[in-house]
This record gives sequence, structure tokens and C-alpha cells, in this order.
Amino acid sequence: MGNTLRFSGSEDDCPICKGAGFVRLDVPVGHPNFGRLIPCECKVHEREARLLREYLELSGLDQLEHWTFETFDPRVPGVAEAYAACVEYARNPDGWLFLLGGYGCGKTHLAAAVANYVLQHQRMFPLFTVVPDLLDHLRAAFAPDRGASYDARFEQVRNAGLLVLDDLGTEHTTSWATEKLFQLINYRYNQRKPTIITSNRDLDHLDERIRSRLCDRWICKPIFIKAGDYRLRRSRLSP
Repeated sequence: MGNTLRFSGSEDDCPICKGAGFVRLDVPVGHPNFGRLIPCECKVHEREARLLREYLELSGLDQLEHWTFETFDPRVPGVAEAYAACVEYARNPDGWLFLLGGYGCGKTHLAAAVANYVLQHQRMFPLFTVVPDLLDHLRAAFAPDRGASYDARFEQVRNAGLLVLDDLGTEHTTSWATEKLFQLINYRYNQRKPTIITSNRDLDHLDERIRSRLCDRWICKPIFIKAGDYRLRRSRLSP
């Protein structure tokens, strides 16, 4: 990788940087990186591992680890289009998916399946969050004596590699909540960051600024899931 900064280290030190954490690239005089300290691969991996831990702690994916494509039944009437779109999206997360449907139609399962797939197969940090829960977390951190905590949390959410906003429209509507949601969605819209949003509400019930961005086919693909409530189906099959 380059010339390392050498000092006496332990046997567990990185073989590249010998524990220094940085290297100097072997480049000619006049090169922009000549003499510059470049983070070693070990530091890059450490940072990625730390970020992943932070996102998993903030995310609800640990409770949804079994909600995968393998545990979803695509043969249920009304889900085939959404299932195919989510599988395709998981393999190449680009733009937004907007999953619409009634209670128990499978939209949350599919959104979690995409996040779990990305976690396993893509080099990005997914964050799955239920919108009312997210606003509660942000509101708890939004206090005069905790400004830095709020700023850090909001920055984490809006810069997630893949952000899943589950149950948009079920949050308690206040001017503060509406504004924070708009700031989050607008940032990801402008940056075209991969985002999945699920909702069972009619678009007319959403903030008009958010609705406008969800209706932009340049970035957002809406999919209506026509399946009925799987919980009711399961209850009918139970002895």
C-alpha cells in the first residue's frame, strides 16, 4: 500500500502500518499525496465496523432478522409485483421505493428483507426505523442541554446507506414532527440516497411537500400491495 510509519509494536499490530494507523504512499515528489499521511486499511475497516455497530444499535433490524426474502411467500395473491421489485432493488439499491398497502399486506416484511439483504451482501449501512419511534428518539435528544446528541443522531439517520422509514403517516402530527420528517426526506431526496418508505395512509393525508417528493417518478417508484391482512389469514388457518 505504501511506506509505513514504523515504531515498536506488538505482534497483534496491523502488518501494513505496524500499529501506526497511517501510511505514506510511495509516490513521486510533486504528487498531491506526496508526504501525506493516509489512513491504513485497518483503520478504514475499524471505522466501518464501528459505524455498522452504531447503525445496528439505532436500527430495529435486530428484531427483524428473520424477515427475509426466504421467509416471505411470494405466492400470496397481490404481492408478486412488490416482491420482485424489492428483490431487484436489494441487488442494486438506487432511488426510492414507496410501498403502499393495508395492514398486514407484507410491506414491512419486504422492506426489512431488503435491509437484511443489504446488510449481508452490500457494503452499506442500513437503518430500519418505524417513523413514530424515530420521532420519539429524536424528540428525546432534542433538548437545550443535549443539542450535540440530537445533531449526531439526526446526522446518522439522514446519512444511512439505506434508510427504511416504516409506517409513514402513523406518527402523531405536530409542526415539529412534520418539519423534522420533511428535513430528513428532503435531504435524502436531494442527495438521491437509497430510501424505502412504507405507508398505509392515503397520500392526501401526508404533508404536501413530502407528498410531492414521493410522487416524483424520477427518484421514487410507488408500488401498491393489494394483498389482504396475513394475520387474519393466519388466524383462519390456526386450529
